[in-house]
Amino acid sequence: MSEEKSLEEKKKEAAAKAKAAALAKLEAKKKMEAKASENKEDATPVAPASHDAKELAKKKAAAAAKAKAAALAKQKAKAAEESASDTASTDTDDAKELAKKKAAAAALAKQKRDAGEAPTTATDGDDAKAKAIAAAKAKAAAAAKAKAAALAKQQRDGGAASTESADTDTDGTDLQDEKAKAIAAAKAKAKAVAASKAKTAAAAKAKGATGTTAGATETESNSPATPSPNQKYLDKYVKVINDNLGENTLEDAYINTLSKDVPTLVAKPENYFKVASFLRYNEQLTFEFLSDMHGSDFETHMEIYNHLYSYKNKQSVALKVKIDRENPIIPSIQPIWEGANWPERETYDLLGIQFTGHPNMTRIMMPDDWVGYPLRKDYEPYDVEV
Repeated sequence: MSEEKSLEEKKKEAAAKAKAAALAKLEAKKKMEAKASENKEDATPVAPASHDAKELAKKKAAAAAKAKAAALAKQKAKAAEESASDTASTDTDDAKELAKKKAAAAALAKQKRDAGEAPTTATDGDDAKAKAIAAAKAKAAAAAKAKAAALAKQQRDGGAASTESADTDTDGTDLQDEKAKAIAAAKAKAKAVAASKAKTAAAAKAKGATGTTAGATETESNSPATPSPNQKYLDKYVKVINDNLGENTLEDAYINTLSKDVPTLVAKPENYFKVASFLRYNEQLTFEFLSDMHGSDFETHMEIYNHLYSYKNKQSVALKVKIDRENPIIPSIQPIWEGANWPERETYDLLGIQFTGHPNMTRIMMPDDWVGYPLRKDYEPYDVEV
């Protein structure tokens, strides 16, 4: 505190000196200006004689000397003022530097106090710093040990890791591999169960598709939320068939929403050829074009699908028939539509369905000596290398 007061007093003294020097300079300037004014008034000539002329010259010389002396005094006063200002500035810089040193010393003292010691020498300060670092390291090590102990306790309580798996990284890797294998096996098993359930559901739906109602009983024949625009055509076909062939001619009839709402008729096996011929030659129906024909294996039964089109009425209809899978025999419709010739041979070649009345019931894709039918669900190749 005493050093700070002395610094303030020095600042005040320097300022007072500078102010006094400035006032002295100002007074000297005023005096010089007053004397110069008096000399000018005295030097005004009034018809001087020769003697007076000499006196006048002397006075002019004296006035010039005085003016020169006044200018010199003014210059000295200015130099003194600048010197005083420099001194004050130097004092200010010294004060700032001193303040910085004091602040640094205070910060160092605080740091030392926080470390637990207040060293009085540079050596003591270095020792204190080293001790503080050592204490921090010891504290960190203690915290790490405590954390490890807590983790070990948690693992023991939860049984999450065995002693063997904690000994080596190799054991941990083996455990992960075993878990991955177990997960893969569980997924494969779940997939197999799901496939089995789906197969069983499909078989149950196919087996339960009986009756001659117009409602759908298969997955593809779910009733739509709104009536199909082709419902009127289906009703027409069913009515014409029932009126001409009898009420029990069809096994089922529905709108296939999965195939552009095509009206679908399911004929009984014994009525299959009769219904196909009626659809072709009846004047109200006249389905003269067979656009598609193929067979399918549903495991519980075989099925023939025919898609017919009437150029006369601009309408379509699908004709199906379900066949016993163990004895797949059905009459050929080749005599009605010549376009059924090759499709029926292909169906025989790949599924083993025999079409009675076909003019050339032989294989069309596989060799004549081929064993089995490749599109059957239970097909097993006779030659495993094929």
